[in-house]
Amino acid sequence: MTRRKSRRLVLIAACGAVLALAAGLILSAMSGSIVFFRSPSEVASQGRAVGTRFRLGGLVQEGSVVRGPDQRVAFAVTDSAATVPVEYRGLLPDLFREGQGVVAEGVLDAAGTFRADTVLAKHDEIYMPREVAGALKQRGHWQGGGSGR
Repeated sequence: MTRRKSRRLVLIAACGAVLALAAGLILSAMSGSIVFFRSPSEVASQGRAVGTRFRLGGLVQEGSVVRGPDQRVAFAVTDSAATVPVEYRGLLPDLFREGQGVVAEGVLDAAGTFRADTVLAKHDEIYMPREVAGALKQRGHWQGGGSGR
């Protein structure tokens, strides 16, 4: 009977080790793909996350869009309390315009400019990413009629 018990314990320990190894591999694989969201106020208050990939969300500041050669675009993202300058190279979404919600993904450089490699615009009048809507509601700048979903 002790032999049976010891086999069972060895089997349970081996299964536990395999599960722990699998969980560790999954977490390490996911850690490289997780991208955090920040509002301009969070970027300003928490200091500069230079070189760290994150999503910046808010409204495209009125009068800030400057188009350059080679599909280069400079604009500012604001949540009415803070503003972050953004530089992007590529085609912008059709709905991208001043005063509209936007989420840009990229990194902040040492000068404080957000270098975006992806820019997303809201797709209709009531949609805005939950994080962007929440940040704008906290600043009293939310004008959407939707739920922010």
